[in-house]
Amino acid sequence: MADTASPKDTATPETAAPEAIAAPEGAGSEGTTGSESADAADNRDQIAFHSVDSAPKRFAVFVPQWKGLAVLGLFCLVSTLLLWLKSAYLTNSIFPHHDLVVTQFAGNHSIAVRIFVISFYIAFSAFAAASLLGRVLFALDLLLTYAVLCAAFDMTGALAAWSLDLTYSLHFVEIVSGITGFAVYSFKLMERGHMPSRIPVEHRPKQMRRAFLRLGFALILAGGLSIWVGGMDLEIVKWMREVTLLGGIGPGVFLFLPVCFFTLYGFALWDDWRQRHRVFAPDISVIVPAHNEEYIIERTIQGLDRAAANYAGQVHILIMENNSTDDTAAIAARALAACESATGRVIPVPTPGKSNALNAGLDAAETEFLVRVDADTVLGQDNLTRAMQHFADPAVGTVGGVPIPPGGALFDRPRLLEVLVKHGFYSVAFSAVESVVGIPGMFVVYRTEHPRYLGGFVEGMNGEDTDISLRIGELGFHSVVDPKIRYVSEVPATYGHMREQRMRWFRSVYHVSSRCRDLIYSDWPTLRGKVLLPFMLVNSGRRAMLVPLILFGVIEYAGGFNPGSPLAWQAVVAVMIGAPAMMAVVAALFNGMPKAILNLPHYLLFRILRAYFTLESMLSISIRTNREDIARAYLRNIIPDKPVRVA
Repeated sequence: MADTASPKDTATPETAAPEAIAAPEGAGSEGTTGSESADAADNRDQIAFHSVDSAPKRFAVFVPQWKGLAVLGLFCLVSTLLLWLKSAYLTNSIFPHHDLVVTQFAGNHSIAVRIFVISFYIAFSAFAAASLLGRVLFALDLLLTYAVLCAAFDMTGALAAWSLDLTYSLHFVEIVSGITGFAVYSFKLMERGHMPSRIPVEHRPKQMRRAFLRLGFALILAGGLSIWVGGMDLEIVKWMREVTLLGGIGPGVFLFLPVCFFTLYGFALWDDWRQRHRVFAPDISVIVPAHNEEYIIERTIQGLDRAAANYAGQVHILIMENNSTDDTAAIAARALAACESATGRVIPVPTPGKSNALNAGLDAAETEFLVRVDADTVLGQDNLTRAMQHFADPAVGTVGGVPIPPGGALFDRPRLLEVLVKHGFYSVAFSAVESVVGIPGMFVVYRTEHPRYLGGFVEGMNGEDTDISLRIGELGFHSVVDPKIRYVSEVPATYGHMREQRMRWFRSVYHVSSRCRDLIYSDWPTLRGKVLLPFMLVNSGRRAMLVPLILFGVIEYAGGFNPGSPLAWQAVVAVMIGAPAMMAVVAALFNGMPKAILNLPHYLLFRILRAYFTLESMLSISIRTNREDIARAYLRNIIPDKPVRVA
């Protein structure tokens, strides 16, 4: 995005970076170490961002930094005590394995997963955002539900062994116990937490045959290749086990998801290639919500103007000045007046909240298509042109791309691999099978009629961007994530700013899932509701428990509580390194950024920090004394509003 770039060049980190935020002209964020960027006008380390969205009223509370550490400390005490009690007093006549497992299963295991889950439930509940009674009831709900499910599973195993002579593997039992623990935690947190109210989600059935055929082909190919490789005696597999990349997991299992997503990614690239030569350039409106953005707003507008110069249609910029206390409005007005290709104006929005600014912009837009750009995002010169090409297909409803960090600050290196994995690989693959849940609001294009039809952007909760794109998808329109659309978006440069951002982001999974729970509990055959949203909830629970899991593995290994399983430490290290490292390498290569692999150590460490932020984010959710049994309420049809399904 340097000024010297050709008008038709694709703005990527290899060719340019916005001189405003990060590197000098021509520097790229892919391999930036920060030495060059430090000399540039980068004052991100002075930002202490906070807004009404940082902790929405009714749904979140302030979390002091000591609270997460207190949870970890109590967890270590409880888990050590339970492991000792199991070893010293709970004999094999009660629990025949090194865990709270009743039935005799075959084999051994690395970590006592059930003791781990119970320890985490106790520690988390002790510091949850609730009254004393609310914390006690929350803990009892978690523990009793988990105990009942584990007992039912053990009894099923005993029945299978007695009637069918079929014995489960203990390794399989512990995997199921772990996934169950994550799921119980996440869904109970949504049931007992103060969450946004359910809305009737409108669902329009669409032809999904191609999506299911693609998904079926990917699963069959991944399964077949995994079985084939699993039966081979490969030296590389032995090496991966020695350096703990596999952690005891078979190579076939390890390969399944990468191969599956690689196949779906290929389908998405095919779809993108078919759109490449279309010309579609209607007039567009760009809304930019801005709250205290004086340090970057001028460069954001300059980036929009450069993108407008390379776009055949008219571009009108609406800066939605949202209750700023700095010079955002004056700087934006001067920058708009200096634009050569785009037009624009500043619209004051006195009511705090990003969604308030977005809705005011939605009301002011006068074009058929609407582009949302965050105030700390600098577009590439071809972003508008490439994004609008997709809308030549009337079935497309939402288009986004891949945010690239500017480079040079504390978290830019790990953030680069994070976005390549999440947005540049997984989201692209999901777009091939109509399964994109959310497109980030940093840069996204809509048909203006869609957010208006859906009542605008939801206010007073986190995740308004995911909510609107998910619901547009359920209207039957296709969501596209184009990996060639790359734009530079700010990355927090300080621990405090990153913590604030991630607590907002991770809390949004619960807010969106609660608001759009129709998709989870209805009988609609939608991949978003039946697979992706539940997976996101379970994965959020897994991530919140990652740091405790690492500590638990260390305690179990160092304390010698599990002498029958020598793989405890390999399993702990593999959780941190194995699959995440492999997927990061694949994503970097597929996105044509091999130098990003050099950031792998930073990325792996950042994943642990990210997991800790997830734990803190969950501690910010306000817990009620009573709970809402959202699944039973839906099934019994006692919710007054019916979900809307349009044939």
